[in-house]
Amino acid sequence: MSRLTQQSGDDNRYILVAKLDNARNLHSILKAVQFKESATCFVSSNGIKVTVEDAKCVQANAFVQSGIFQEFIFKEESATFRINLNVLLECLNIFGSSKDTGTCTALKMCYAGYGSPLILINLINLILWFLVNNNSTHVISFINSICIFDYNGCVIQVIVSPFGDFSNCYLDFPKDSDMVESFECQQTQTNRYKISLLKPSTKALQLSSKISIRMDNRGFLSLQYMIINEDGQVCFVEYLCAPDEEVDEEEEEELG
Repeated sequence: MSRLTQQSGDDNRYILVAKLDNARNLHSILKAVQFKESATCFVSSNGIKVTVEDAKCVQANAFVQSGIFQEFIFKEESATFRINLNVLLECLNIFGSSKDTGTCTALKMCYAGYGSPLILINLINLILWFLVNNNSTHVISFINSICIFDYNGCVIQVIVSPFGDFSNCYLDFPKDSDMVESFECQQTQTNRYKISLLKPSTKALQLSSKISIRMDNRGFLSLQYMIINEDGQVCFVEYLCAPDEEVDEEEEEELG
C-alpha cells in the first residue's frame, strides 16, 4: 500500500480534514486575535471561527472561510474545542518559517472529534499534537492615534454625529474625509472605551485593507477588518468591545 493511499484511508477517521498550501496565511489571521493564551474554535461547513475573549469585555473573532483552504472536509453539523493559541501560533510559525526562501509550507489539519487532539501535519510529515479541552461551551493614522497612548488605566472616548462637524475630542475624522468610504449615523452618540481593550485590535488593523466601525445604541463597539492574505484571498477579523461604564460621584458615594 502506498503512503498516499494509507494517508487517505487514515483521513476517514477524522471529522475535519483541512489542507492549506500556505501555512503563513493561517498564521497571520490568527496572530491578529492573539491577546490571550486560549481560544475557542467553532467549526462548521462554512469554515472555522476562532474566538478569543477577555473577561466578557472584549471579544475577537477570526473567520477562516472554507474557501481559504485548498481542501476542506467536515462531516458533522458543528464542532467546538479549545486550543492553546500561543502554542498553535508557534507551530504555525515554524511551518511558515521558510518565508526568506520564497517557498510556502503546506499544512494539513485533522480533528477526530470530542476528546481528540488537533493534529497539524506539514510536508515533511512532522506531526504536532495539541491537547484540546472540549468541555468549554463557553489605515495607518488611526493606528498611530491609538498607539501613542500609555494604555494602562486609560480610556478613549468616541463621539459619532450625523452632522460630521460635531467633535470635542483629540481626534476628528469627518464623514467626508478621504479615509471614510461610507458613513451612516442617525443620532449623536458618545461612548468611552478602555485603551487596554482596544490595543489588541491594532494587530488586525495593521494587516487590514478596509475596516468597518459600528456601534449600537448601548455603545457596544464592533470593529471588522478585511484582510487580504498572500494569495489574494479575503479573510475577516472582528473585535467586539463593551463600553466603559462611567460612575458619577453620587453613585461612588452609594457604592462606598
